[in-house]
Amino acid sequence: MRIQKQLPAVLAVGFAFGVAMPLTSSAAEPLKVGLVSFFSGPVSGPVGIPSRNGADLIIEAINAGKLPAPYSGIGIGGRLIEPTYVDEAVEPVSEYRNLVQRQGVDAVIGYASSGSCLGVAPIAEELKTLTLLYYCGSVRTFEEGPKKYVFRTMNSQDVENIAAARYVLSTNKDVKAVSGINQNYGWGQESWRDFTKTLQQLKPDIQVETALFPKIFAGQYGAEITALSRNPTDIIHSSFWGGDLDAFILQAAPRSLLKKQTAVLTTGGTAMRSLSKQIPDGTIIGVRGNGGVLAPESDFNNWFRDAYEKKYGEQPSFPAYYMGQAVLALKAAGDKAYAATQKAPSVDEIREALVGLTYETPAGPIAMARHNGHQAATDIAYGTFKLEDGKPTLINVKRYTPECVIAPEGTKSLDWIEAGFPGAKCD
Repeated sequence: MRIQKQLPAVLAVGFAFGVAMPLTSSAAEPLKVGLVSFFSGPVSGPVGIPSRNGADLIIEAINAGKLPAPYSGIGIGGRLIEPTYVDEAVEPVSEYRNLVQRQGVDAVIGYASSGSCLGVAPIAEELKTLTLLYYCGSVRTFEEGPKKYVFRTMNSQDVENIAAARYVLSTNKDVKAVSGINQNYGWGQESWRDFTKTLQQLKPDIQVETALFPKIFAGQYGAEITALSRNPTDIIHSSFWGGDLDAFILQAAPRSLLKKQTAVLTTGGTAMRSLSKQIPDGTIIGVRGNGGVLAPESDFNNWFRDAYEKKYGEQPSFPAYYMGQAVLALKAAGDKAYAATQKAPSVDEIREALVGLTYETPAGPIAMARHNGHQAATDIAYGTFKLEDGKPTLINVKRYTPECVIAPEGTKSLDWIEAGFPGAKCD
């Protein structure tokens, strides 16, 4: 499943078939796309607004025909994208129905919360609407049953927590005990489960101590910080995200909790710049894949970072990458469909072309290689935070390939962990 080896055969969607993409889309109907994330509330700053910015940047480039190679042509197989933005902070299932049934969108990209995705996925199947999940991570989305209309264009939460555990053991060889603070819903519970079970498989004598599960978006963590301080361990694991992550870091700082115990922040990349003075050196930072500050160097990534900074006055965090790569999935699949038919693709043709597709993004190649071609598989990276001359950096960066951290096709992730990762190939 090594993505780098798959890439050359299928990457250049427009060129692989020896067909030029259309130069104009004036005769083609626009592709109406609903884009959903948290555009208000405590999640909007760290996640929702960067996500919208990343989508806007990519959509503008697609519609103008100005994406860098390997992409070419205007629109998606000649169809311009017509976006409609919806706030996930409003009831997501009813708003999804509204997008499809009243506003008549052709496809939906969105959802940051795993709860939203678990609620929306069966509705998407019911309404037969192409839906790309760009950020939520629950493995249940696809392990509870195959999907025809639903795709996810980034890794699921099992992958990032397996990788986090491997990173901890590779950089903290003497670790003896771990604790955790995670949100009390599927995302947090499954993240903690997969992290600790992976550790125990790889180092059976490790002790799992305090496990705390405050309510999602609680915002106040004084009691939990006290509990973690009173029973110190080598590692504190947290999959907190958005405003909860920021609040935890800010409230832990005055008591030096994360200086005394090393934190593993699986979504920490969103806070790296904004809270650089509150994050202690040595904190382990993840970006839920290969985006943001851990995106690999490439011409495509250079273009994205430069264009984003020029447009928004700051470097893109990883949510901007992941919403952008979901939009690029439509572009890649639509251009593939156009190359096969020489006409503007229908939504069904785009959906069919997306199954099993490998395509390029600023964060590197994405292979829709899991769950019958509906779930992405990518490399995933972790690094260790260090403030150098006042600038936040990551050192000791390690990247894990899909062969190391992703269960083989047809195997449930938890079963793979509990079996000891049969077939895993780690450098």
